Amino acid sequence: MTNTQHNNPLHGLTLETIVTYLVDYYGWETLADKIPVNCFSSDPSIKSSLKFLRKTQWARDKVESLYLVTIQKHN
Repeated sequence: MTNTQHNNPLHGLTLETIVTYLVDYYGWETLADKIPVNCFSSDPSIKSSLKFLRKTQWARDKVESLYLVTIQKHN
């Protein structure tokens, strides 16, 4: 039995891939405006953002939602 997730657009994407895409697309400053968390506004880095987002589900949910909205604009 295969566990596929055809209706999950985030399936197979790592959190690092999502954050990197958003930083490349928006930049740290705009990303911090859209999702006001310190890991995006105060000395931001991918590593520190991943550490925070892995521990903070509400912030991760916002990042994933922003990613989905952003990729829908391009399709």
